[in-house]
Parts: sequence; structure tokens; C-alpha cells
Amino acid sequence: MSSVSPIQIPSRLPLLLTHEGVLLPGSTMRTSVDSARNLQLVRSRLLKGTSLQSTILGVIPNTPDPASDAQDLPPLHRIGTAALVVQVVGSNWPKPHYTLLITGLCRFQIVQVLKEKPYPIAEVEQLDRLEEFPNTCKMREELGELSEQFYKYAVQLVEMLDMSVPAVAKLRRLLDSLPREALPDILTSIIRTSNKEKLQILDAVSLEERFKMTIPLLVRQIEGLKLLQKTRKPKQDDDKRVIAIRPIRRITHIPGTLEDEDEDEDNDDIVMLEKKIRTSSMPEQAHKVCVKEIKRLKKMPQSMPEYALTRNYLELMVELPWNKSTTDRLDIRAARILLDNDHYAMEKLKKRVLEYLAVRQLKNNLKGPILCFVGPPGVGKTSVGRSVAKTLGREFHRIALGGVCDQSDIRGHRRTYVGSMPGRIINGLKTVGVNNPVFLLDEVDKLGKSLQGDPAAALLEVLDPEQNHNFTDHYLNVAFDLSQVLFIATANTTATIPAALLDRMEIIQVPGYTQEEKIEIAHRHLIPKQLEQHGLTPQQIQIPQVTTLDIITRYTREAGVRSLDRKLGAICRAVAVKVAEGQPKEAKLERSDVAEREVCREHILEDEKPESISDTADLALPPEMPILIDFHALKDILGPPMYEMEVSQRLSQPGVAIGLAWTPLGGEIMFVEASRMDGEGQLTLTGQLGDVMKESAHLAISWLRSNAKKYQLTNAFGSFDLLDNTDIHLHFPAGAVTKDGPSAGVTIVTCLASLFSGRLVRSDVAMTGEITLRGLVLPVGGIKDKVLAAHRAGLKQVIIPRRNEKDLEGVPGNVRQDLSFVTASCLDEVLNAAFDGGFTVKPRPGLLNSKLRRKYQKGLIWRGRTNMLSPTRRVLDWQADGCLIFCETEVLNTGHKMFDCHFNTWK
Repeated sequence: MSSVSPIQIPSRLPLLLTHEGVLLPGSTMRTSVDSARNLQLVRSRLLKGTSLQSTILGVIPNTPDPASDAQDLPPLHRIGTAALVVQVVGSNWPKPHYTLLITGLCRFQIVQVLKEKPYPIAEVEQLDRLEEFPNTCKMREELGELSEQFYKYAVQLVEMLDMSVPAVAKLRRLLDSLPREALPDILTSIIRTSNKEKLQILDAVSLEERFKMTIPLLVRQIEGLKLLQKTRKPKQDDDKRVIAIRPIRRITHIPGTLEDEDEDEDNDDIVMLEKKIRTSSMPEQAHKVCVKEIKRLKKMPQSMPEYALTRNYLELMVELPWNKSTTDRLDIRAARILLDNDHYAMEKLKKRVLEYLAVRQLKNNLKGPILCFVGPPGVGKTSVGRSVAKTLGREFHRIALGGVCDQSDIRGHRRTYVGSMPGRIINGLKTVGVNNPVFLLDEVDKLGKSLQGDPAAALLEVLDPEQNHNFTDHYLNVAFDLSQVLFIATANTTATIPAALLDRMEIIQVPGYTQEEKIEIAHRHLIPKQLEQHGLTPQQIQIPQVTTLDIITRYTREAGVRSLDRKLGAICRAVAVKVAEGQPKEAKLERSDVAEREVCREHILEDEKPESISDTADLALPPEMPILIDFHALKDILGPPMYEMEVSQRLSQPGVAIGLAWTPLGGEIMFVEASRMDGEGQLTLTGQLGDVMKESAHLAISWLRSNAKKYQLTNAFGSFDLLDNTDIHLHFPAGAVTKDGPSAGVTIVTCLASLFSGRLVRSDVAMTGEITLRGLVLPVGGIKDKVLAAHRAGLKQVIIPRRNEKDLEGVPGNVRQDLSFVTASCLDEVLNAAFDGGFTVKPRPGLLNSKLRRKYQKGLIWRGRTNMLSPTRRVLDWQADGCLIFCETEVLNTGHKMFDCHFNTWK
């Protein structure tokens, strides 16, 4: 190396002022540039320079750069390092700054500062020259001992590390290839030293002094490493602890500092994590993955981003309940009592839970069922799931799926992504800590779909009993057994659930409550809960069942009990105000009574004193307890009734009928209104109708037109063609609510029959059913909810398709007693039941003869052919043989006209 030409640096160098670290010759470091002068140096010298000389800077340590150009330069450190800029990286956010990667070349000494703005430039003198390296035998002998001693310690330090690490092996080769005179600067920059110690090495211009100052630093590093190895337990060679260069440098720091304590804690955590992996009961495949990852973690510097990701992954694997489970409580009698206490009605759900318990008694390894509770909001689907977990003695976890549109929420993210995490299923298992909880997948019918995938498709694997024993989360990348998890999904409707997902679940319908059931629920559960939440007692408030019925019928209209619960809460708040106003006044009256008597004893006569006290007491006494809530109190607290029984009012004219509709919120009554006016035979439909309901309206008008003569239905002009010069308008209130479905067919036919016949539909009858062009009535769904809606509205008779008669078994007995049901298989039966006195065919014989006689009586004998005024007017023609010919036209189903002629002889 002595034959190599010396390094020559320019005599004038731009100065980069830094206080973050010390750059030694032969080492590399990154430094941040964000001050005014340093930014000007980078922009003017580095970014605009084109020669190699423009990349050489003078790095001055231990000297902060002023924040603005207006400030003077601080005192500069005397010795600096000439550096070569290898890389420049810049950004403008949150403020302009650059990061430089620089490599030290040699030392220099500042002779004179030539320029301070826009960045400092100084005349420098190079200190490290290769000619100063000892060439003579005398100098080699003088430094030989120090050099050999330094080399021995350096080799000892490197060999204490793991040579399988590439960086350690490269360092060992550098010890033999580099000149020993350059080793002090390089090793000082690698081992753990403070900036003050590095500054002392930089200031040591003499090579001998440099060797003498570096040897103690190596000895201290070696002693710290030996102490660390003694404190650790001996391990096998193949599981040898790998210590990287950076952690070693931390260990050599002054004992007792915060950095040492953090490093020890990290090391202890990794040891504990490794111990948990060895003692965990995870499957063999997962155990192999964890062992492989822990080995990678040991070799990984903590500064790497993957270090935290790998550690979080291993902690999750250890915390998952691979084989930890709870013991089910299989006492069926106790389970029945618990379910009855928590929920009123809902017999089908309770029966299914008890069946599961009974089978579990007979077979221990039964797979968890996949249940789906479908019903309107507020009927207790979510609370039933919590009660099921309580009955079985299992942990409960709820996963809200409403609005989820990313399949990674179910399956998790792959660990290659930044911020990756497991899916909600694995997170839920980690939260509950057992592998057989009750998972409630709430609002499964409201899953979304986006560019990130379809979460409903991701649920197919979770909710399939034949596949979920081997569920693979993208984050875990190993199989997890979900077969012991009891999945309960909730939905308001099955229409928006994909067919493949619906096929994997056992559907249990949860209908709305009847009025009687709501009253029982209110007095068993809702009122006691509201009293407890508002600090009231039954001795302070009483809500009779009659009042509860008024709240249900006049202030709420729902299938569940959520609005009822809110109304009861409003009543309790109003009573709480009365109670709170009364108690302080009563206490104040008692305290002030003595003082008042003392004052009145001198100024008021004895006979006047009781009268004044009684008047004050009358004003201050609280209301009598308990406060009884009646209809007048309801009106004061909740305001005027929100819902009235408007059925009889709406059916006061022809052209109105009541239908029954099903919605996700439960059954509803639906009014159908029709009107006719002069026009061109158009049919107008309003009320936000879907395609199916529009087709039902066209079917209804076609059937009526084809049977108009049978039922003697005519338009305003007396024609059996109902659309002849007549427009029909059908409206379905409320207009802002979207409606669709085939079940309004019979209602539309009845409404139009009432319009053209001029007869009123019975005000206590509601109907539902699909129609065909031949007049048949087909079955529809949601019969129970529709019947309950008719019962809530106070109707007395319900017309349903005959093939839906079997669905009446699910209707509560008290509702069936209050209502009368008419099962119809054709529209003739529907019309006969919808109108008082029936809607039978009433022919009027001798129509033309009677008209002819009236004309004969009036002496209207026409000679010759008259003009045809309209397609349906009679044509009278006089023939030579004394015959009168009467012709009348009729519109057939095919749209063709048929002429009906009657011959009468006049004599």
C-alpha cells in the first residue's frame, strides 16, 4: 500500500456543518441537511456540479449550522474530514430537506475561512498523507508492537461474533487486506463509541496516538461481550445466538443507561417468546413455521422494518387458542329456564338451541352449526345470540359485517403489505382466548362488494362445516380449525345474501311480535330495565297494560320493540323530573319549618299561623306516589298520537282497497287507490313501483277487461271496453317508498273492480296474493308478518291464497281467533269476499228488446240507414220486408270487434 500515490484533495473545500455524528476516514454515514447554509451547499454544489471534484466536501463535526443566513457562523472545529458524497436524496414534505450518504477520505485542518455566504468555503491543509506512514525499518519497529497489539484485539473481537453473518465475515477479511494504519479509524466507527470518543480519535493526527486511544475501546468492547455471554444460558451450536454488529455496539455502552435496559428487555422478550413457542400446543405445521421465524428474528437487526412485523406475527401465533376450549353446560332443563327468562316467545329459536344441547350430550365431537336468524330489526336476534353463549357457557364475540366491502376483513392481509393484520375471525379468536366461542356475524345481508374483493365469497370457507376445519388466514398462512366455533348470523332479509352463502346456513325465521307479546316483553324486560337506568322504583311509577297497549298502537308501528323501548325511556325521564323536583322541595320545607315558626310566633296570631303554613305546604308538596301513567299523561309526555286507525276513512269511496306487503321491517298494510278520467285508454302507475308490481297492474286490467261483460263493468260511457276513451290512474301510497313484488295482484283487481262497479270494498278486509291472466290466485311469502300487520291495523278479515293456508300454523293462536281468513284459489272468490253481499254475476236479459220497445213506444221509426256515431252505438236500418236490424259491437280478448245483430219484425 505504500507504493500507492497519496490522496490529494482540493485546497479549497465547501464546508458541511453537522452536529449529529462524527465522520472518520474510511467510514460511511448518512447525515440530514435542513439548515439554510447546508441547503445552499447541496443545491449549488452537488445538484448543479458536473465534475468529480464538486462531490468532495469538508465535513466539520460538532458544529451546528445556524437556522438562517442572517446569523453568523459559530466557531468551527479545527479538524475535519474530507468526504465524497455518494448519494443525495431529497424531499419537500413537511419542509425541504436532503439526506446525504458520505464516505470519509482523510483528515484536514482549516487554515482560513474564505467565504461564509451562501455557504462557507475554507482553505484547508491535508493532514493524512500516505508518505507519513512509516516506511523505514526503525519506525516499523517502533509502531510494530502497537500495531500487532491492536490487530490481535481486533481479530479477537471479530471471532467472538458469528462468522455466518455476511457482514462479520467481510469484516474479518478486511482486517487482513487493509493496511493496519487505516484500521483504527474504521474499527472506531464500527464499535459502540460515543461522539466525544470519535472526536478524540479524529483529533489524533499522530498515528501512534491513534493506536493508543483505540486499543482501550476494543478491550472494553471485548469485556462487555464476554460478560454478556456469561449471563446467557449455554445453547446448542445449531441454535447459537447470533449477535449482529449493531447490538454489540449497544452492549458496550456505559452500563445502567436507558439504551442498555431497553436492549436487555428486548433480548429477554425474545427468549420468553421462544420459550412460549416451545411450550405451546399448536399443530406441527404451525410450530415449524414459528421455529423458522424465530431463527430469522434472532439474526435480524432491530432497525429493520421486518423485525417488528415478524415479532408481532410470532406473538399472535403464541396467543391463539389452538387447543384451548371451554366446557359446555349441557343441562337442558337449566338452559330452557335461562332462555325463557331472557326472552319471551321466540319458540323456534329456543327449540333449536335445546336440540343442539341434546345432541351434544349424545356426541362430544359435534361440529358447530351455522345458524342464520332472519327477521325485522328489534326482534332480539343479536340478544338471542348472546343468550345462546350464556346458556352454553361459552365466550361470546360479535363481528359487525354491515358495510364491509373488503375480503381482507375476513381473510386478513398478506404479510408482504405494510400494516398487514389478521382478519376479524382470527382477531376474534385471539380476543376470546378459546377455540369454541359463539361468533355472531351481525348484519350479514349488508355486506358490500368492491375492487378489494367480495367478503361474502370469503365467508364461504368460514361458514362451510366441511371446509372450516382447515381455515387459512392470509396473515397466518397456516390452517386453523374453526369447526368447534358456533356461528350465528343475523339478517333482515335473505334477498341480498348470495345464494351460495345462503345455502351454507340454516335459516331460522324470527317474525315480528304481536301486540300481546309486546305487552309481555315490555312489563317483563323493558320497563324494569328503564326503571333501573333512570333510578326509579315501582313505588314511584306505574305503567298499566292499557297504557302500554296505547303506546304500542298509537305511538309505535314496528315489528320489534326498539321504538317501544325508547318511548318507555321518555316516560321514565319525564317521571324522573317530577320526582327530582318534588324531593328537594319537601326537604327544604322540613328544614325551614322551624325557622318559620320562630318568626311567625312574634308577628302572626296563633289562629292565622296554621293557615299560612298549609298554603306553603300545598305549593311545595311533590306529586303523589306512585305516579300513574294514563292516556292523558301519555299525551303530555309523548305528544299527540302518531298513528291513527284510518282504515274506515280511506275506504269511504269506490276505487280503494287494502293490501298486505312484506318489508324487512315486518309486515305492513298498503292502500291501493284508483281513479278514472276521460282520455285515450292509458294506464298510469305511481308510487315508486318495481317492474313486478307494474306487470301485476297490467295483468289486473287485462283480466277485468276480458271479464267486464261477465260482471257488467262499464266505463263512464257505458261501454264494456273499460279503456275506451278512459284513462286509469293507480297509486300506491306512500310515494317515496320503493315497492315491488307480485303479492299486490289481487288488491289491484279488487280496487279496479270497485272503481268500475261503483261499489265500496269492505273496510275491515285486507288481501294478498299473486294473480294470473286466467284469474288464478297463486301463493306468496311472508304470510305470518302480513297477518300480524293486519292484526295491528285492527282489520277483521284477511284474504290469502288457498295454497298459503299451511302458513297460518305459524300465526299465534290469539291472532287467529281475532281474525277470519278466506282462502281463495281464483279471483271470483276474492271479489265475493271483498264486497258486502258478494260480487256475483247479475245478467240483465232483454237489454236490446227493452230498448227497442221503448223506441217503439215513442214512435221512433227511422227510414233508411243512420250514421254510426261511435263503434258501440246501435245501427237502425229499415228494410223493404219490414225488418228492423239492430247491431252492437263488442271488443274481444284478441282486440278484434264482433258485430251482434238482432232481427225484429214490425207489423
